[in-house]
Amino acid sequence: MPKLFYVMNMSLDGYIEDKQGAVDFSPVDDEVFTDQTQLLASTGTFLYGRRLYDTMAVWETNPALAKTSQMTADFAGTWQAAEKIVYSTSLAEPYTAHTRIERRFEPEALRDLKAAATADITIGGPDLAGQAVQAGLVDEILMYVVPIILGGGKPGLPSTMRTRLELIDDRRFGNGVMRLTYRPTA
Repeated sequence: MPKLFYVMNMSLDGYIEDKQGAVDFSPVDDEVFTDQTQLLASTGTFLYGRRLYDTMAVWETNPALAKTSQMTADFAGTWQAAEKIVYSTSLAEPYTAHTRIERRFEPEALRDLKAAATADITIGGPDLAGQAVQAGLVDEILMYVVPIILGGGKPGLPSTMRTRLELIDDRRFGNGVMRLTYRPTA
């Protein structure tokens, strides 16, 4: 059965963006980038909030990005092939292929999507993912922990709920990034 993954890059102190909203603290590294591409290759659907969709859409709207290297071409192809669902009250129309807009997050609709899925689903953004974790729908949380302390910003995990996690995998990369994979437990 396909799984629902929450995947994020975050600082050692738990932030996915700094106080100014920048996400440029993650080191560009072939080893980590290849790992992320391989992970997302099993994804059939990406679930995004508006801001993350705007950030990720460049993998389709900026063709020059994919031409940078074979590695970026592989990532762009993986991203473009998947279905995208964007949760937004303000976006009138999607500007990428295979994309639809949902006005609000409905746990039951996501439960139905998971039941019908033939490939994994990846959810992005701490607010949206937090709602899915709280609804008991997230199967695994994958954190790429970057060796930097930002001292503030947007937390990568919701601070309004308490959830126990079981570490099921870890991997250390040459640049000091750690991928930690957790399974929520009851």
